[in-house]
Amino acid sequence: MTDKVKVSHIFVKKYSEAEQILEELRHGADFNNLAKTHSLCTTRKDGGKLPEFSKGRMVKEFEDVAFKLNKGEISGVVKTKIGYHIIKREE
Repeated sequence: MTDKVKVSHIFVKKYSEAEQILEELRHGADFNNLAKTHSLCTTRKDGGKLPEFSKGRMVKEFEDVAFKLNKGEISGVVKTKIGYHIIKREE
């Protein structure tokens, strides 16, 4: 089991918007481009890329999903106390 993970994410406030973005991803849209145009996180300028992190550094809901994804895999909509995320495992 890996103790660190590298992911990108798209963060929005509305569930309906997250669902719409996820649908676009399922139809082949580019994750980085969608992050740049939709994400409310400051990482949007880098296509949603977060620095590598270890367990215990992120909110539990986010972290639980991030560590379960396989490389290149994209999550469903992940609800946290601050909003909704779509997470992509980078490596």
